[in-house]
Amino acid sequence: MTTPEIPPLHRDCDFNGPLSDAHAARLIDTLGPLDGRHVVDVGCGWAELLLRTLEGAPTATGFGIDIGEGAVAHGRANAAARGLADRVELVVGDAGKWSGGGADVVFNIGATHAWGGEPVTHTANALEALSGLLRPGGRLLFGECFWVREPTDAELAAMYDTPREQYRTMRGLVDMALSYGFRLRALSQASLEEWDDFENRHAKAWEEWLLENPGSPDAEEVRALSDRQRVARVDGWRVVMGWAYLPLVRG
Repeated sequence: MTTPEIPPLHRDCDFNGPLSDAHAARLIDTLGPLDGRHVVDVGCGWAELLLRTLEGAPTATGFGIDIGEGAVAHGRANAAARGLADRVELVVGDAGKWSGGGADVVFNIGATHAWGGEPVTHTANALEALSGLLRPGGRLLFGECFWVREPTDAELAAMYDTPREQYRTMRGLVDMALSYGFRLRALSQASLEEWDDFENRHAKAWEEWLLENPGSPDAEEVRALSDRQRVARVDGWRVVMGWAYLPLVRG
């Protein structure tokens, strides 16, 4: 059976991750003046952060790539509605195979898996590839998970059996970024309120689908998927896993 058609995440979420409006504005500000710059979002989803960046820098241009056709279509519609279509190109494609280089600014937020490999190598693979996409002195806004505290075996099992070595402490994540030739411009993490807001909006799509489609042959599968997500959140990553935002500069 294929995954049932449920309401897309962007119906209820502004960003595809734990990020508030105020936090997004601060992150954009840490990247410095962006007028005249070319901003690339690798694994952009529906590119909300990219669009907000361009809104604040009227002469900047943007490019986003993501494998999700529905998300990219939503991003294009938003760009057109906000008068940004002539300054941003959003394409459907494999972000890990995109070879454009010399960007002034690159975003990679929650999409380290784009370069493949085993989960434990995702962060390293991404940082190595992203370094090659930037000109010297270029900026990278990197978003990745980290362990707030050491997870127990039971918590790891609840998180879809996430390998313990897939993530590291905040210090470990920063040190890894520096080892790939970056300098740290700033540092922040998603608050618990941001996490809860994102996960609650995520859950809303599943639960509303179940209410609207009680007789669907897919209802049992959707209920199981929703339950799995709830268990992963409540018994696994909540207060254990954090989400870090690292504005970096290529040294």
